[in-house]
Amino acid sequence: MNEKPLRFGLIGTGRIGQVHAASIAADPDAVLTWVCDPFVEGARSVAARYGGTATESSAEVFSSGEVDAVLIASPTSTHVDLISAAVDAGIAVLCEKPIDLDIARVEALRPKVAAAGVPVALGFNRRFDAGFAEARARVAAGEIGELEQLSIISRDPAAPPAAYLAVSGGIFRDMTIHDLDMARFFVPDIVEVTAVGTTTFDPGAREHGDFDTAVVVLRAASGTVVSITNSRHSATGYDQRIEAFGAKGMLQVANAGTSLVSLSTATAVEARPPYQEFFLERYAGAYSAELSEFIKLARGEASTSPTFEDGRAALILADAAQRSAVERIVVPVDLA
Repeated sequence: MNEKPLRFGLIGTGRIGQVHAASIAADPDAVLTWVCDPFVEGARSVAARYGGTATESSAEVFSSGEVDAVLIASPTSTHVDLISAAVDAGIAVLCEKPIDLDIARVEALRPKVAAAGVPVALGFNRRFDAGFAEARARVAAGEIGELEQLSIISRDPAAPPAAYLAVSGGIFRDMTIHDLDMARFFVPDIVEVTAVGTTTFDPGAREHGDFDTAVVVLRAASGTVVSITNSRHSATGYDQRIEAFGAKGMLQVANAGTSLVSLSTATAVEARPPYQEFFLERYAGAYSAELSEFIKLARGEASTSPTFEDGRAALILADAAQRSAVERIVVPVDLA
């Protein structure tokens, strides 16, 4: 007998909240019952499109008795308090990254999450990208031998507005954190971080003391070396690639293009259109798969959802990368 759909409360109805609302509405094992945003008109708009009761009060969501899980897509500064409230209510949580910009607040919440036994997952959706997941599984299966080098390239098509950069926590906590989690997805035993950042082209990054270009090198206890290349712009579109190299061979995950058609003429051979434009296209399938896996977790089934501990580890690495880039030092890390 099939279980009833998991009843979701969605907190936050900005761009990413709307992505999650659509995923919940499309999943036969989920139903949107409450939608919350302090800007209540946004909540009403999402509820009208995807279902549920709109409210401006997260407390109303938690006390309604009509949610089995909450999906937190609100600003980062609200995450810790909302996770804590969900744990108090015994409601499973899927929270967008990062848990917080301040590792001290994450550490303070950690014992409560661990003791409560309430499922808490972090929104590192790239783990559920079909290509990345396949590459990781094939590395784990030994297809290329012992993993020696992992290269991750992640470039956004354009820099975000300066107002966003002011509250983002910087490139390492905002952008690179996805790649740091991906590094741990392949190589969990990271012990050292080295990073270089420059401000090459973006006046917003310069205004707020951030970087627009960065390279991070991670060393694992096993000896594996991971390199992460980031940029806040890419003329060719959203650039997302991975290369895993070992003694027996190499696995590569290529970019997703906007078309499979290429053009060859007297002046160009196999000319192709640009890559997909942004994360909403590139990772649409990953967001759906992320939700399905979280539903398993909320139901007490075996699940590969990234945990609170994964979110904590990624933030520790992001903090280390920031320190390394600013102080120009190698930073040892302990993720235990």
